Amino acid sequence: MKKQGLQNIKNANKSFASVTILAALILISLIGAGCLGQETDNNVVVSGSTSILPLAQSLSEKYMEIHNETVISVKGGGSGTGIAELIDGSNDIAMASRKIKDTEVTNAQANGINPVEHMIAKDGIAVIVHPANPVKNLTLEQLQKIYSGEIRNWSEVGGNDEEIAAIARDSSSGTQEFFTEAVMGDVELRSDLITQSATGAVTQEVMQNQKAIGFINAAYQNANLKTIGLDVNGTVFMPTEENVLSEKYPLSRGLYLYTDANVKEQADEFIQYIFSTEGQKIVREMGYTAVQ
Repeated sequence: MKKQGLQNIKNANKSFASVTILAALILISLIGAGCLGQETDNNVVVSGSTSILPLAQSLSEKYMEIHNETVISVKGGGSGTGIAELIDGSNDIAMASRKIKDTEVTNAQANGINPVEHMIAKDGIAVIVHPANPVKNLTLEQLQKIYSGEIRNWSEVGGNDEEIAAIARDSSSGTQEFFTEAVMGDVELRSDLITQSATGAVTQEVMQNQKAIGFINAAYQNANLKTIGLDVNGTVFMPTEENVLSEKYPLSRGLYLYTDANVKEQADEFIQYIFSTEGQKIVREMGYTAVQ
């Protein structure tokens, strides 16, 4: 009986020790997860416009080098997607290459989100063709007729006798919405458009197709593409920094970040960095037009 009693005591001690260790592990886990009231969420989620995507990625990488306690994740998806994710609370910052719509503001407010606009840069929409295309300039009227289908052959605008392949973005794109408003107005887009989900895909399509025409933000221009000048009353403008800033280039626009008025501290600090001298320097280096 005495030996049995000692064995029971030993088993009880082992059980107590196991429970104590388990409790300690749970406590450490809770502390690490921030469940004891300590703020440990340093993640900032940024999503939306693919026109802003490379700029946001470059800015976030530089920012995290300085502030290694903050983790910023950046993804595309289009302006409409970014704003929708701000509305449903799945991101902290929405990237948009167009202004937020009244309906989106209403939906956001209904969900307890009050959107605040931050214009971080300006940009020109560059009209691009394959380098082998001899066409140098187009008027906005000619551009509209190409995208409505009224002009279907390059020979009608001084080019080769080839059918025009018109490339555009999909419906979630802020670039597409801006182009539609600025160029098309109330005129319907042609039904045989080749649509792409991202700016990079438009550039690839035009680089590979000598009959193609597309439009991208100016920062995506490269030596494998030819940028078309836009003729405004006999004066041709290119999407240079000077022309975009002065808005002499007819397809100039702002690039925006949207946050909730009750923005997370880490997200607000990142935005303030973008407006800093260092942040705006990166804006210029990436081919965008700085606003400060």
